[in-house]
Amino acid sequence: KIMIQKLIQKIQKTHAPIVVGLDPMLSYVPAHIQKRAFEEHGETLEGAAEAIWQYNKEIVDHVYDLIPAVKPQIAMYEQFGIPGLMAFKKTVDYCKSKDLVVIGDIKRGDIGSTSAAYAVGHLGKVKVGNNSFAGFDEDFVTVNPYLEFQDRLIDGRPLYELVGEQVAKWGEDCMGDDYSYVGAVVGATYPEQGKVLRKIMPKSFILVPGYGAQGGKGADLVHFFNEDGLGAIVNSSRGIIAAYKQEAYAEFGELNYADASRKAVEVMIEDISGALKNR
Repeated sequence: KIMIQKLIQKIQKTHAPIVVGLDPMLSYVPAHIQKRAFEEHGETLEGAAEAIWQYNKEIVDHVYDLIPAVKPQIAMYEQFGIPGLMAFKKTVDYCKSKDLVVIGDIKRGDIGSTSAAYAVGHLGKVKVGNNSFAGFDEDFVTVNPYLEFQDRLIDGRPLYELVGEQVAKWGEDCMGDDYSYVGAVVGATYPEQGKVLRKIMPKSFILVPGYGAQGGKGADLVHFFNEDGLGAIVNSSRGIIAAYKQEAYAEFGELNYADASRKAVEVMIEDISGALKNR
């Protein structure tokens, strides 16, 4: 429960209200890393998982001091089966060892005992005899709330507003100092909805995907933030982890891909914190 305080403190310390999406596709992984992993494990699921783990690790080593949080998207790991999930877990643990806040982007959606089991596996502890263990052990996770709302009759209002109201209500029951432990994901490419939802959920942190690769810019995002400069954290995934593939960072080359990622983080921080200063 103290995680929202930790996130806020890290945002204030780094002046970087951003989160790096660790969403690796094998096509992002430079040839030299793939080659080494395949020499060790063959062109197998294990080989692919090793490649994405090594890729992640080097990026984290180059950016962890600049940022408050990371967001690994579990589907990118699940596509490699059990070895992929092991790479996900290694990534989570490694990021936590670097004192990063980890948002598990798992987008689970269910009710009853199933949602309780998801919560236990990703955020809580599972009992085994007299012991208890944290399965994946992220700090936050994303969930899909659809099943909570599927029976609602909506009178001319968009569903997202009702979800926003409910998020604010859930948050009232679990507050940190200034912000609740319950946040919402609101895409950068819907700025008008962002304005409405900021008002509906003043005490909720908003995770904003869609920066960079999907067209969002710092200036478009300022109204996702509260006046205190907090209340939102902006995600960039391939714009950072695959920065070396962009023309702007081509000078780094494939071998120095993680240096390109660091530069892309610096540029993003400047863009967003600059926009917040000038609003």
